[in-house]
Amino acid sequence: MQILSQQHARALEFGIYRDGDNNLDASQAATLGQALQTSAHDRSVQFTVEDTTGLRVADGALFRGKPRTDGFTIADGRIADPQIDRAHNMASEANLARFVARTLDNAEASGAKQTWIDLVDHGGGDGGGLETHTGAVMKMPNMAKAIADGVALHAREHPEDAGRGVDGVVANQCLMDTMGFADALSRVGVKYLAASPETMLSPGVPSSVAHDIAANLDDPTAMAQAVTNNVMHTRYGGPHGFGPAAAFDVLDLSPDKIAKAEGAIKRLNDDASSAAQDPAMRAALRRDVGSVRGMVRFHGAPPDMPWHADRPAIAMYRGIARDTHVTPSLRGDASAAAKAVGDLILAHRESARFGPFDGSSYRDAVGPTVHAPLSRGERDPWAPKVSETHNAFYTSTDQARFADALA
Repeated sequence: MQILSQQHARALEFGIYRDGDNNLDASQAATLGQALQTSAHDRSVQFTVEDTTGLRVADGALFRGKPRTDGFTIADGRIADPQIDRAHNMASEANLARFVARTLDNAEASGAKQTWIDLVDHGGGDGGGLETHTGAVMKMPNMAKAIADGVALHAREHPEDAGRGVDGVVANQCLMDTMGFADALSRVGVKYLAASPETMLSPGVPSSVAHDIAANLDDPTAMAQAVTNNVMHTRYGGPHGFGPAAAFDVLDLSPDKIAKAEGAIKRLNDDASSAAQDPAMRAALRRDVGSVRGMVRFHGAPPDMPWHADRPAIAMYRGIARDTHVTPSLRGDASAAAKAVGDLILAHRESARFGPFDGSSYRDAVGPTVHAPLSRGERDPWAPKVSETHNAFYTSTDQARFADALA
C-alpha cells in the first residue's frame, strides 16, 4: 500500500480486534457494520479489522458455519484487502501483537496521525478477557504486553516509523475500566483508555466513536466528551431500546498522573492497614468500603463473581475521607487518593437508574475501579483461571496489604 499524500492522509487508523469465537458472535458483529457506515461519511478514518467469526451469509440469509478469521480494511465506505484464514486463537498474545503491528503498518501507509485499538469481546476486568469458546482468556497484563510487542514488531520492520505507537484503547468488553488496566496500558505507552467499570450489553461501544476521536485529535477533553456521550446516548433496538453501558469513562494515562494516583493509593493502603490493627478503626474502614457496592450489581448475578469486590475507587476513597471515625491523617490520605484518581478522568457519564440492569444506580460509578474485597471469599474466587490480583498495580500499591487488613 502506498503512503498517501499529506493532503489525503487519514486522521485515524482504528483497529478492530473482534473475537467472535463465543456466544457474542452475532450481536457484536454489528460493530463491523457500524465501521462501514462511519467510514462512508468520514474519509479521515480507516479501519483495520481482524474478525474471527462463524457467521456466513448465503442467498440473503444469515447462518453459522465453521469459524474462520477474516482480515480486511474499511475505508471510504468500502471493504478492501480481504484475507481469509483458519480461525485464529484471539486469546493468544502473539496473535494480538501481530494485529497491532498490522494496524500500525496500515497507519503508516495511510499517514494516520493517531492509532487506536478496539478490543471487542467478553471482558473480566483485571482478570483479562478475549475469551474463546474453550474458555481460554488472555490475562490483563498480557493484553498490554501484546500491544507493546506489536509496537516493537512494527518498529523493527519499519524503522523509518519507529516512533509510532498505540495512542488509545477502546475496551469494548465488560469491566475493563480499572486502575490495573490503566496502569498496564500506561506502562506500554498507551495514552488513553475508553472503558466501562461495569458489565456492558452487546454489541457495546459503537464503532462511530472513531469519528469522535478523529474529529478531536488536538483536543483530548473534547475527544473524551464526544466518545463518552456517543456511548451513553447510543440505543440498540430503536429509540426505546437499551444502551450499551451503565457507566463509561475516558481516562488520561499520562505516566505522571498514573504515578501520582498510585502513590496516593499506596499511602492510603499502607496507613489504613496499619490503622486497622485497632479493632474500632478496622470496623470503621470496613463500613466505609462496604458502603460502596462492587460491580455486577444486577439481580441474579452469581454471588461468587470476583467483580462484586471491584469498587469505584473515587467513591470508596471519598467515603473514607468523610468518616469522622477514622483519623484525620487517614481522611487526608483518602481525599488525596480520590483527587489523584479523579485527575485521570477526561470525561465520564453514569446512569442514576440503568433499566437493563434491574434499574440499579451507578451514580457513584465514576472513574476506574479497584479490587477491594471484604471477605476471603471475594479474593480471586475464580483463580487461577481469573485472578484480579496478579498485576503490577495490585503489587505496587500494596493493595494486598489493604485487603489483608480488612477482609
